[in-house]
Amino acid sequence: MAHAEGRGRFITLEGVDGAGKSTHVEALAGRLRSAGHEVLVTREPGGTPLAEKLRALLLADAIDALAETLLMFAARADHVARVIRPALAAGKWVVCDRFTDATLAYQGGGKGVARPAIEQLAQMTHPDLRPDLTLVFDCSYEVSRGRLSGAGRKLDRFEREDRAFFERVRGAYLDLGRSEPARIRVIDGSRPLHEIKKLLDEIVSSL
Repeated sequence: MAHAEGRGRFITLEGVDGAGKSTHVEALAGRLRSAGHEVLVTREPGGTPLAEKLRALLLADAIDALAETLLMFAARADHVARVIRPALAAGKWVVCDRFTDATLAYQGGGKGVARPAIEQLAQMTHPDLRPDLTLVFDCSYEVSRGRLSGAGRKLDRFEREDRAFFERVRGAYLDLGRSEPARIRVIDGSRPLHEIKKLLDEIVSSL
């Protein structure tokens, strides 16, 4: 994706819970730093004091789907304004654990919020900002449950959702990957860790 001269690049990691996305965030950032880039790692919802407070609310209690979507974008608006845009303008590469694709997958695909509504909120929140590259980590429901049940921590409410919700979210991510192949790379998160690391090395070397 074309980007302004001197601007950093914006890379997002996405995927269903349990696919291994978060495992690779810091590893990817480390590879980029080794390639000579100044890298900022952040996450959504979160990344600012306000957005982290909203994250705690979003992950704790069941919320109406539309209200949930609006809170996601409230957190995102603060995050974009205070963290992501300034970092990119300073020439940093931003690696973000989830962004608007997650809202399209979880609130759109998973909960049925209309895509035009989500896209309109995205247009209001970050009209000229899109990831340069998005890595979507994919896996089956069985792999996801096996990993989450062995995580040894309390699961948030999205991680506790049933199989039907998981499959809707997964399907939405795969649809996004098919619709934007130039930006989105779908990675089989069930592959051995060393194979995924090798693939990430190849992706970084091509940037």
